[in-house]
Amino acid sequence: MSTRDLLVMGLYLASLPLLTLWMAGRQKTARSYLGGGHDLPWWGICLSLVATETSTLTVVSVPGVAFRHGMVFVGLAAGYLLGRCLVAWLLLPRYVAGHMHTPYQFLGQRFGATVQRAVSLTFLVTRVIGEAVRLLAGTLPLAMLLAAFHLPHGPLAIMGALMALTLLYTVFGGLKAVIWSDVIQFCTYLLGAILCAAILWHGLPPGTVADLARAGRFHLFDHGTALLADPFAPASALAGGAVLAMASHGTDHLMVQRLLAARSLRDARLALVASALVVGLLFAALSLLGILLSAAPAAGAAGPSPYPSLRGDDIFPYYIVHGAPAGLSGLLVAGILSATMGSLSSTLNALTSAAMTDFPAQCRRVARATGLGDLSLARWLTCAWAALLIAVAQSFGQGATSLVVFGLSVGAYAYGPMLGAFLFGLFAPRADGRAVLAAYGATLAAMGLVELWVRPGGHALAFTWIVPLGVVLFSGFGLLASGCRRFRRAVT
Repeated sequence: MSTRDLLVMGLYLASLPLLTLWMAGRQKTARSYLGGGHDLPWWGICLSLVATETSTLTVVSVPGVAFRHGMVFVGLAAGYLLGRCLVAWLLLPRYVAGHMHTPYQFLGQRFGATVQRAVSLTFLVTRVIGEAVRLLAGTLPLAMLLAAFHLPHGPLAIMGALMALTLLYTVFGGLKAVIWSDVIQFCTYLLGAILCAAILWHGLPPGTVADLARAGRFHLFDHGTALLADPFAPASALAGGAVLAMASHGTDHLMVQRLLAARSLRDARLALVASALVVGLLFAALSLLGILLSAAPAAGAAGPSPYPSLRGDDIFPYYIVHGAPAGLSGLLVAGILSATMGSLSSTLNALTSAAMTDFPAQCRRVARATGLGDLSLARWLTCAWAALLIAVAQSFGQGATSLVVFGLSVGAYAYGPMLGAFLFGLFAPRADGRAVLAAYGATLAAMGLVELWVRPGGHALAFTWIVPLGVVLFSGFGLLASGCRRFRRAVT
């Protein structure tokens, strides 16, 4: 790694927390700390949404997928746009009108506190597991990059350093600091991807891009493949992607928390819909990078390009080490760091917000026992969540690969029952809390069996169909439970 690369990385890591805290200002109340004071611009929330849903795995994996499959992630973004539009007009008005701080308060008002706490607890557990595994998985390419630049560090050391830096602005700046750091981090890795694509494009022989287009490398969907096993088939990307977006951006507090920090319902809607367009732009930039790498020789390599022999997730890191110019390598590593830190800071603040909002009695007992005020309690809870994330990530790091796969998929399997509960709250006026709670538990159990046994055509079920399947199962269990309760009331 050149001196220029180290200078770029050092300047970024030193300036990020200082600039973020300056933009966030001082937080004087727990409500401002966790809710941003409802005074954040829509465009900042929009970029924060995109940064939050983008992890190191996204930045590293999308170019690898595009290397072999083209612009299929851009087609998936079209489904995301449809789903977010539905959330903007179906769920957001109810959250804003009810002055809610988490989406699970909607379930509490509709079905009672028990359902609210059950779904919120699911969010807490799945978010801790999923983010811990993402933190671990995100450190692996970072460790590889640092080792290639003769700066070897183990995953645990990298996790600890990233967590400490993230806590520096998350603990003191709250949600405002998280959102403004997300904006900076998103711009960092988007700029890096665009610069890489521009350099690769400029270095290609004339007519190469036209040849790629004629070869179908810029297509948006996979065709002629197994529908249920391919997430990038048209129906999977559009229909499945829309339902997935409804769950992730309508029921997951990690995303909804940002929308509830907007100044008005109009701003929240604008941020949500615009985020689908921006994530499409990000997918396009990263996908273009992967497609151009498929036509570019590796810098310094004699003979055939080594890229086709690499795993998909190794293609972009290989380019960073061996192909990117000095200075740009440092910016790209900073961008990968940004993706990890953006997801991490958002998770820490969202976990604290959900715990204090949906479990107020338990938090009050902790506050009385420790003598902490609400703001101090929120900050200490944030630190506690950080310690738990590292502990869980470390335990996964010592486990089998199947545990890591489970950790990455557990959130998706919980999305279906969660979205089903919200849809029942909207469209099943006769459903009650006990029926919904029974259906929720049954669907969670059924989704666990689906993960173990459902293999359409011998392949794993495409991730875009997991949430729709969960919604269908919840609907069946919910209608059955509601019918049984009505029958019991009729005969007694």
